Amino acid sequence: MTREQLKKTLTVTKKQCMPKTGVTEEKVGRIEQGVFHEEKNVMCYVTCIYKSIQVVKNEKLNKELVVKQIDILYPADMRAAAKKSVAKCIGVQDNYNTECERVFYAARCLYEDDPPNFVFP
Repeated sequence: MTREQLKKTLTVTKKQCMPKTGVTEEKVGRIEQGVFHEEKNVMCYVTCIYKSIQVVKNEKLNKELVVKQIDILYPADMRAAAKKSVAKCIGVQDNYNTECERVFYAARCLYEDDPPNFVFP
């Protein structure tokens, strides 16, 4: 899959998660560019996206599930870098108390660690 195909695939998920969490395009439309609004509904939107691609387990991003999805969905040239960021960022979740916070801050870490290989709808 190319980056564009991956992004298009994830757009379906975006259309499902936006109404569920009550977010606007203004609040979530630039996450892929590093604009992470620290608001509960935005945090839960990020969590909804990751839950829909089945990488959340026990209220946290699950490293093995994320790596498996990277292998399936990501273009070959992005996989190694994305996995490296996952290994670096997965522990960030342990600093937070709620599922939405854990997944949100792990996702923000993934962006901050490697913006060019961060894909988000």
